[in-house]
Amino acid sequence: MKVKMIVSMIICFFALAAMCVFIALFLDEKEKVQRTYKEKYMENLTYACEEIDMYLDTKVDFALHYNMLLSEVGSARTLIFLIEDYSEEKHKILNTFHYCLVKYPDQMKNKLEESRTAMDDITANLDKGYDELKEITDSIDKLGT
Repeated sequence: MKVKMIVSMIICFFALAAMCVFIALFLDEKEKVQRTYKEKYMENLTYACEEIDMYLDTKVDFALHYNMLLSEVGSARTLIFLIEDYSEEKHKILNTFHYCLVKYPDQMKNKLEESRTAMDDITANLDKGYDELKEITDSIDKLGT
């Protein structure tokens, strides 16, 4: 009986150690995934800024550059919901910004330079970028076209 108890205690100890290792591996992998989401989010905003720059430099083919901008901001909007560190307020601001890009392209055309500055601030990890995006979306006449 004593031998069975010792064997069961040893098995329990190894099972506990294995569980701790798996928990540590899970947390490490979760951190890697979150880091990847953040990198892709910032990459999408950088590409959106590049699209705005290309349009502002050439002033040619607005529809193409605007659609590319919509695509990049839409991808960033999808990714921000996967990032756990970002507040619900940041989610709402970027979602509203994307909505304004989709719904009011004529008004947003005049806000491209401001949008580029705001997205640059976000990619530089400055929270004022979200405030700038909020100001842009607040300045849009959502009852008009």
